[in-house]
Amino acid sequence: MNTSVVLAGITFKNPVTTASGTFGSGMEYGEYIDLSKLGAVTTKGVASIPWPGNPTPRVAETYGGMLNAIGLQNPGMEVFIQRDIPFLRKYDTKIIVNVVGKTTEDYCDVVERLSDQDVDMLEINISCPNVKEGGIAFGQDAKNVETITKELKKRAKQPIIMKLSPNVTDITEMARAAEAGGADALSLINTLTGMKIDIHKRAFLLANKTGGLSGPAIRPVAVRMVYQVANAVKLPIIGMGGIMNAEDALEFIMAGASMVAVGTANFINPKAALNVVEGINDYMNQYGIKDIHDLIGCVK
Repeated sequence: MNTSVVLAGITFKNPVTTASGTFGSGMEYGEYIDLSKLGAVTTKGVASIPWPGNPTPRVAETYGGMLNAIGLQNPGMEVFIQRDIPFLRKYDTKIIVNVVGKTTEDYCDVVERLSDQDVDMLEINISCPNVKEGGIAFGQDAKNVETITKELKKRAKQPIIMKLSPNVTDITEMARAAEAGGADALSLINTLTGMKIDIHKRAFLLANKTGGLSGPAIRPVAVRMVYQVANAVKLPIIGMGGIMNAEDALEFIMAGASMVAVGTANFINPKAALNVVEGINDYMNQYGIKDIHDLIGCVK
């Protein structure tokens, strides 16, 4: 039975990774699961310098999911290079580094600094607000998407994955722009913008007012967007958004995703990603499927 997939020339032993921001760099989870059993570990966002993140409170539970306004808090790329990459290299898994920035130059700095590091792919989080464009996210303007993709491709030694924001009118427009810019793969979806109000305090629950909604509540939206994008571009896709188990993951795969990322479920069950790997194997055995590629995009 073959569960391996190839994205941009990189072979993954199975189609399961972790969603950025939900797994750190795997250190917190290493005592619960063998990271070597995952196709890849996708790291928390890495910036050129340390980011303190947003003020608290910045996490709130909501029906069918959670809101977060962490603000991409991270210790910066130098700490990541010295501490996190050596830790992950102890395991037989691929490393996908999530890259964040507030200007195109920020992203370029991180990509260039990582060019000689032992990591496999770079996932570019273009849901970050572009400070030079009045705060609109890079991923909400097609021209911006194509431009930043082109700039990063000039500098990147590793293949790049553009992570698409769902907070747009037509996600296929953004996918085509990333493809035109030379992206090697796409990942989607990032969180949907949401809000929660404390009716007793008559105030916003999050200090940031809005946050990113993740969890099972967004999964049907995510599956629909993955299906649309898979039929709009020729790039491989990492699908994500509310995957709690193997059944959820298989929906994304059948919609056209070559890989899936498990996110919010990690907070509830540290073994969630591993359970998805095992559940996909069980499904393939149950239905006599010899190759995962027979499932990828099988629903038309």
